Amino acid sequence: MEFFWYVVLMGILAVYLVLDGYDFGAGIIHLFFADTEKDKKAITNAIGPFWDANEVWLIAAGGVLFFAFPTLYASSFSGFYLPLIMILWLLIFRAIGLEMRGQIHNHMWESIWDKAFGIASLLLALFFGIALGNIVRGVNLGMVQNGVSTQEAHYFFLPLWNPTFSPQANELGIIDWFTLFLGIVSVVALTIHGANWIIYKTNSALNPKLKNVVFKLNFVLLILVFISLGIWHFIEPKPFHNFIENPILWFFPLMTFVGIAGLFKVRSFKKDGQGFIFSTLFLVGGFASTAVSIFPNVLPSTNKVNPSLTIYNTAAHEYGLNAGLSWFFIALFLVIIYFIIQYRVFSGKMDDIGYGEH
Repeated sequence: MEFFWYVVLMGILAVYLVLDGYDFGAGIIHLFFADTEKDKKAITNAIGPFWDANEVWLIAAGGVLFFAFPTLYASSFSGFYLPLIMILWLLIFRAIGLEMRGQIHNHMWESIWDKAFGIASLLLALFFGIALGNIVRGVNLGMVQNGVSTQEAHYFFLPLWNPTFSPQANELGIIDWFTLFLGIVSVVALTIHGANWIIYKTNSALNPKLKNVVFKLNFVLLILVFISLGIWHFIEPKPFHNFIENPILWFFPLMTFVGIAGLFKVRSFKKDGQGFIFSTLFLVGGFASTAVSIFPNVLPSTNKVNPSLTIYNTAAHEYGLNAGLSWFFIALFLVIIYFIIQYRVFSGKMDDIGYGEH
């Protein structure tokens, strides 16, 4: 049952990455590439009916984590308390940036909320990439000092950064050169993803420009991916051991590179949605590959005193895991029905919906 709930959790997070990921990317596009009011309207129209519903998957992930892996929930929500609060505030500012902009038709007012929306989206993409980097790198479980655990084995707390900015320091920080690098990868990938969503959902005059942006950023993304594969060896001496033991898992890295390869053809796609499919393949493949590479760990320990947190030593009692099955399928059915209705109602191009206008 632990494995089942782990797959459920990773699946929910992957869906959230794809759906709210294009919202973050659209916000980054809005910040850097929307020069005219018409461009800005096209971007907000593209995500307007969807962005708040997409956050349901983040709440669902938190619920599954709390229910199925309570020890991991307690450990991570206390240890990552500071960045989680920062992410919460960024989610709030992204939301009010979208909702408040159209309340008053004044240039200064609109400019303030445009910046709030764009900067919050950029920082959210960065912080979620940094968060993934922290999980891959691991943390000092038990707050070990001089070979002695000063706290409970599953407890840790990290400042924003350490003086050395190193991922191999004894006193780790949230931000170091490794986690920041993955944050940059996240920003580039989600910018591409958001641009593809705007192309898919609008007939904006911005679309030809966005296709060129995707094409150029895809070169950057490819270089960053290869660099990340190289520096991963500094963190984990045997990063591909799970793939070597189970060759079928190479499907996920293959999916990742198929996504990148497909995006190089973005300027010649006949259907606007094709770019979004390929960026989705990249995001899902990359996320799954990362999860597989550290399995069964869900939060590695950087010391040898306390063991890593795994899906087995953080899971709830088997009775609880079994009891949750029926409720999970009921909830999943309701959410799927909701999203089917939503995406059918708002199918097609979104240029004329007038989101946020008052």
